Order: sequence, then C-alpha cells, then structure tokens
Amino acid sequence: MLEWFRKLLPHEEQFFDLFAQHSETVVSAAHSLNALLSGDDRDARIAEIVALEDKADGITREVLLAVRRSFITPFDRNDIKDLIQSMDDTIDTMHRVVKTILLFEQHAFDPGMRDMGLDIVQASKLVAEAIPLLKSVGTNAPRLTALSEEVTRVEGHSDFLHENGLKDLYRRHGTGNAMGYIIGSQIYGELEKVLDRFEDVAKEISGIVIENV
Repeated sequence: MLEWFRKLLPHEEQFFDLFAQHSETVVSAAHSLNALLSGDDRDARIAEIVALEDKADGITREVLLAVRRSFITPFDRNDIKDLIQSMDDTIDTMHRVVKTILLFEQHAFDPGMRDMGLDIVQASKLVAEAIPLLKSVGTNAPRLTALSEEVTRVEGHSDFLHENGLKDLYRRHGTGNAMGYIIGSQIYGELEKVLDRFEDVAKEISGIVIENV
C-alpha cells in the first residue's frame, strides 16, 4: 500500500521536466515574436504566441499543483513557485506585446524593435540553458552565475535599444505625428518589459544558487 501511494506522488524529476518544458515553450514564443517583428507572416506568428502562452500557463499550473502534492521538492517550495511564475511572466509579457500590436493594428516595426526581438531570443536561450543545470546546483553554480549575469547584460543592452528607439521616434514623429510616437513608444515599452521579466528569472536563479551552495 505504501509503495502504491508513493507512486502517486510527484517525483523531484517531474519538476525539472516541467521547468524544461516551460523554458522550451518560452524559447519558441521568443522566436515567434522575433519573426513577427521581422515582418514574417504576422497573423501566423501572433497565433503561435497566443497558443504557446496558453501552453505555458498549463505547465505553470502543473508545477504549482506538484508543489502542493509533493512531500519532497528539489529546493525550497517558495523558490519553485517564484521561479516558475517569473518564467511564466516572460511569455505573458510577450502576449501583451501581441495585444499592443493588435490594438494599434501595426504591421511594420522599427529596426530597434527588431533588435530587441533578437535580445528576447537570446535571453530565452540563456534561461533554457540554465534551467536543467539546477538539478545539480552545487556543481553547476559557476555556470549558473555566468548565465544569470549574461541575461542581465542582455537586459542592459535592451535598455540602450529602448532609449535610442524613443529618441528616434521623437525625431521622426515628435512634432508632427503624436499618435505615431505614442504607438511606437508603447511597443518599445512592452518589449522592454519582456527583457525585464527575463532579468527577474535570472535573479530567481541566482537566489537559488546562493541558498543551495
């Protein structure tokens, strides 16, 4: 009876499988967003991001349910919840970019926006590399720290792109096309928030490393 009961309980490995599934979903969404900003089949890319965001929400719910059901977790329960929720915030914010694009019926995007799309892809890949390494935090601490720092560097580069993008919008639209400036600044702002959310994930990873090494 006890052995049968144990089989019903989530295993530690399940958490890492779910984390990996979520990070892969985020990478796919980042690629779709980058393609959208590059002008590749707008409607198809938007549909992909919406579907991937829904998939990520489902994985997040599985993780939170597993936390409640598990007697043993790979690290602190609150850290698990904070990590998956911060990961989910990245793709939720990508979805908000899509909503902004749809709201303002945008079909073409500035070079700075496209460059931020590339940064989002890079940040998603760095997180996807880091997540499996959490299985052995002590052994992988130096690499996890390096990856977290690299995500922060990418976020800093996006700050630069955001600032320059706003300056360019003002030069082009500031005196004659207020709506053009407003729409462009909204999209730049939402893209910057995506990178901010990746930095939040990096901070969660760094916190786990500090607590478990």
